[in-house]
Amino acid sequence: MKAADGVRVWPIPILLGIVTCVGLLAALVADGIWDAVSWIGLGMPVAVAAWFAWLAPRRRAGEGRE
Repeated sequence: MKAADGVRVWPIPILLGIVTCVGLLAALVADGIWDAVSWIGLGMPVAVAAWFAWLAPRRRAGEGRE
């Protein structure tokens, strides 16, 4: 694997990790508007996983048509 491949692969998982940490910290130590920040921060990785779980079967079904 080339270094350029790593540069393309890692930014999104790192960003999701940072968003999750911010959401967790907001949920643990703050109230008010920070509750919404925590919902978004902790829900984003779930939404991304659900999106790709829904998208993967469609990609596999479309591969055999070539």
